[in-house]
Amino acid sequence: MMPDLIKSDDIHEFLMLNRTPFEERLLSVAVNVRDKINEIHLIGNINLLDNAHHLVLLVVDRKFKEVEEFAKREGIVWAKHAMTLSFKLEWIRAIRKTFWEFLHHFDVLLGNNEKDSESFYVETSNYNELIDSFTNSFFISYSKYKDELIERQQKLVNNLSVPIIPITEDVCILPLIGTIDTNRANIIEEKVLLEVGRLRIQTLIMDLSGIAEMDNEAIKLFLKLLDGVAMMGSELVITGLRPEIVRNMIKLDVEFGGKATTKASLQKALQDYLKLDNSKSNKESLVDLFSK
Repeated sequence: MMPDLIKSDDIHEFLMLNRTPFEERLLSVAVNVRDKINEIHLIGNINLLDNAHHLVLLVVDRKFKEVEEFAKREGIVWAKHAMTLSFKLEWIRAIRKTFWEFLHHFDVLLGNNEKDSESFYVETSNYNELIDSFTNSFFISYSKYKDELIERQQKLVNNLSVPIIPITEDVCILPLIGTIDTNRANIIEEKVLLEVGRLRIQTLIMDLSGIAEMDNEAIKLFLKLLDGVAMMGSELVITGLRPEIVRNMIKLDVEFGGKATTKASLQKALQDYLKLDNSKSNKESLVDLFSK
């Protein structure tokens, strides 16, 4: 049964005049989304009904560029607020279905019940192409934002996992904790060599007392890091080697040779290498701070 609609000979105006029944029908089609309207508005400041109406007007006006730009903005907002994609898919399907119903109502009111097949095909293709373009642009924008977010978060994690702390102009500390596998060993190598060059580090104290495990491949990569630091003219001091890691190094016949100096603890290394122009009491305070 066709609802009571206001007649117009222009499809854009028809949709504007009949916005309320369009939205009512849209909500009846989008069963799962309609109960989430307010929640989505609250989370992402997205008015789904306004946006649906805006989209169908862009479609009937055949504004391809505006449709794509609108979809990109929508994709970013949905990705930024981590909103459920299944709701978006259902909403787009509901918009398409409702839109086609109202196109039919528009033709019926104008007495265009017997459109020739060619004109109907052209109209269908144009409108569907625009709605498909919106869908594709939305998901591309959504995925791109998510990928960039993951990349930024990964870089942040990588930086936090290699915390090089300047102590003086010449001396820095790198306290490492957790497990060092092949992937993390590569990250450590890249970050350390970059920071040694950038900060012009003369002495790098690498504290391994917090390392619970280091696999064999990571140990081999670790030795390459020692070579790299030495080639850059920096002195490397290793502190806090745990017995289990030392045993693994012995099994692999690993020797530091002249590549690095080892100290029993970070406190001992600071006592030996931290050369400040401050008073003895200030120096001891700093040593105590890093030995806690």
